[in-house]
Amino acid sequence: MTTPSPRPEILTITAYVAGESELPGANRTIKLSSNEGAFGVPPSARAAIIQAAESAYRYPDGGAERLREAIGRRWGLNPDRIVCGAGSDDLLYQFCLAYGGPGRDIIMSAHGFAIFHIAGTYAGSRVIKVPERNLTADLDAMLAAVSPATRLVFLANPNNPTGSMVPADDVARFRAALPPEVLLVLDSAYAEYVTDPAYDAGIKLVDATDNTVMTRTFSKVFGLGGMRIGWCYAPPGVIDVLNRVRGTFNVSVPAQAAAIAALAEPGWVEKSRTHNTEYRPKLTAGIQAAGLKVWPSEGNFVLVDLETTENANAADAFLRTNGIIVRKVGGYGLPHCLRVTVGTAEEVGLAVDAFTEFMRQSRG
Repeated sequence: MTTPSPRPEILTITAYVAGESELPGANRTIKLSSNEGAFGVPPSARAAIIQAAESAYRYPDGGAERLREAIGRRWGLNPDRIVCGAGSDDLLYQFCLAYGGPGRDIIMSAHGFAIFHIAGTYAGSRVIKVPERNLTADLDAMLAAVSPATRLVFLANPNNPTGSMVPADDVARFRAALPPEVLLVLDSAYAEYVTDPAYDAGIKLVDATDNTVMTRTFSKVFGLGGMRIGWCYAPPGVIDVLNRVRGTFNVSVPAQAAAIAALAEPGWVEKSRTHNTEYRPKLTAGIQAAGLKVWPSEGNFVLVDLETTENANAADAFLRTNGIIVRKVGGYGLPHCLRVTVGTAEEVGLAVDAFTEFMRQSRG
């Protein structure tokens, strides 16, 4: 007997592994593995979720009209050029399925967000991972990889898990050098945390071209990872394509309500950005003082370089004995590194203490 079989390339995909949440036997688990917001759910969003329970039997607004209007007001964007999804991952899949496929190549940087490769392969595309330079996307090398078969280029900026950022002027030159038939997707999930004036999340480039898209998420600074809601800003032609293929009711009733409320939470983004701007350097400096390399980051996380896979595994195991979960990133081609989220002030201090003790014991 035979059994149903998928397309052969599907079996080459390594399933995405999410950050762990619990440590069996630990009295307290400090989760620094998923880059979630340090302050949890905004109070107004929490109230909106509870209230939305009364309407959960209703189908959601398929076009997320009120949410798109709220997003538009927040960033000064035309709501007609916004599409919402069940997390930005949902939209990344739609781009790959709509613009990729057999015979159509997708280009990404070597340590770019894993979903680019998974979704692209799922769509039937050949996904080309281009080596980076100092853990930063090498735009010249990515341009050199472009061929007549290229249809999509993904650039996470800042990038997860490396934390690296590409200045807006460089991204604009990159877009100008790409063929016009290539769609450039800028994944700006961590945009709210960036303070570097050389950065632009992508709005200017989307407005200036008809072949660039920006994706954003409510999972990070807005504290709604469990709600699964993201959005994109795109040219009218791309918006038309997305509205033809996306799920009819792809954003739930409570998710839409929570996102609208989170956007209106007074000072939430500013508070979160200020905290990150203060405690990311403290986390970095503390781990560096312990004797470890930390790569520069513009996100709400840092990448700790332990030089060898063995050292990274040992550090991860030691942190776990202290109730601290960080992210192993071997799946990103960085088995010698650990990614650490910037948590609360207390959590940052505990993470620094744990790395310090690990290094003290390692030195014998």
